[in-house]
Amino acid sequence: MKPEYVVYVLTFLAAVVVALTRIRLMKDSAAGRHQVGLGILNVHTFCGVLALVGWVVYLVGASDLVGVVALAFWWLTALAGLLILLRWLPSRGKHATGARDDTWSEGPGLSILGHVGMFVGVLVFTWFYVSR
Repeated sequence: MKPEYVVYVLTFLAAVVVALTRIRLMKDSAAGRHQVGLGILNVHTFCGVLALVGWVVYLVGASDLVGVVALAFWWLTALAGLLILLRWLPSRGKHATGARDDTWSEGPGLSILGHVGMFVGVLVFTWFYVSR
């Protein structure tokens, strides 16, 4: 399989992660043990959209500068996603509450798959850019 095909599939999956994260966390009763601030969610969404647009433009044939800028936004998106995973860390103390589940999944499995997958995808994007 050509590396380009893997990058195309990962680009699509990264777009899905950005969109689903926004949809899932817009609710006041989002799953997790802690609430995610709107700021980190906005960073994840806006950097993700800018990364996606820039990356697709780069893949179509734009300059290397567009690719570097898109990669920077991908890294910001991936790091914001890993910060979003912190909502699943256990709470301690006498006022701690249990984890909330939602209709999408029970527990952090979907979030871990999406955001760790995004991190690995960004590593692949970086390798693809450097080796091209």
